[in-house]
Amino acid sequence: MTTLNGLYQSGDWKGEKHVPVIHAPESVKAGEEVEVKVLIGEEIAHPNTFEHYISWIKVYFQPEGAKFPIEIATFDFAAHGESDILTAAFGVTRFKPNKSGTILASSYCNIHGLWENSQELKVEE
Repeated sequence: MTTLNGLYQSGDWKGEKHVPVIHAPESVKAGEEVEVKVLIGEEIAHPNTFEHYISWIKVYFQPEGAKFPIEIATFDFAAHGESDILTAAFGVTRFKPNKSGTILASSYCNIHGLWENSQELKVEE
């Protein structure tokens, strides 16, 4: 049986154009709003053409001790060169965590499949 877990790829986003890059603070105060920016291809540009593109990015937060992550954002990208319009694989969201946890990001490239990355977030009382 194939599972999604076995299909996700990762790596150093500085050397791999498919890995979601997460920009978020390392720590915040409890209840403070956190801004999370996620993009694909920060150091090495990812193509955005009819033939090769990022279809979506999803952002989750997994609080410490929680069984499941909470989806906090989904960004869908639909313009891949139609009428010379190109959609950048970039999204910004905000949320208010009450406890420490992990920000998780996943993305899908139509040619190279599923990619993931994560960043710890410390919530101080």
